Amino acid sequence: MSGSDRQGRLRRYWDRHADSYDRQMAFAERRLFRDTRAWVGGRATGDVLEVAVGTGLNLPHYPAGVRLTGVEWSPRMLAVARRRAPEIGRDVDLRLGDAQALDLPDVSFDTVVCTFSLCAIPDERRALAEMRRVLRPGGLLLLADHVPSTVWPVRVAQRIAELVSVPVGGEHFLRRPAALVREWGWEVEAHDRFALGIVERLAARKPPA
Repeated sequence: MSGSDRQGRLRRYWDRHADSYDRQMAFAERRLFRDTRAWVGGRATGDVLEVAVGTGLNLPHYPAGVRLTGVEWSPRMLAVARRRAPEIGRDVDLRLGDAQALDLPDVSFDTVVCTFSLCAIPDERRALAEMRRVLRPGGLLLLADHVPSTVWPVRVAQRIAELVSVPVGGEHFLRRPAALVREWGWEVEAHDRFALGIVERLAARKPPA
């Protein structure tokens, strides 16, 4: 299967799950993610880009004064976010797009956010490179995702789960996006890991020009 065919199949997968996504996430939101959406959203300032905005679950958690843009590659997930935004009084520019090739200018955002999505983006390194590209010097990158547990039996279960989740929905459980960002040498302003080490969140500052 070519890369474009695989990406098309994955997009159709997320389109099919768009209407039930929030219900499917409810358990993880309560038991694993805890206050992570507020932790991330409360740190955002200025011109904010959310990559892989999904159904817009982060939208209620951003401060009122930010200028918000959201990019999502699943049209039906984006449609849910577009319904949600006016319901909560949130003014946001929601766009269809690919996290691995953002159709946005260089150094155009003060804050870039990606939560619980790099696990399912085919090439997470390309997506992170794009986030770095569009972030202004001195800007803040905010990430949160499920990662390999610090408890080995759980890691084994995650590896087994990937045997199904990766081919079916492209979802990985053993990626560490925060570790990739640390390789850049950026200043880490906040970092947290909990729920048997399964949830990791990071705030990292791009060096000034």
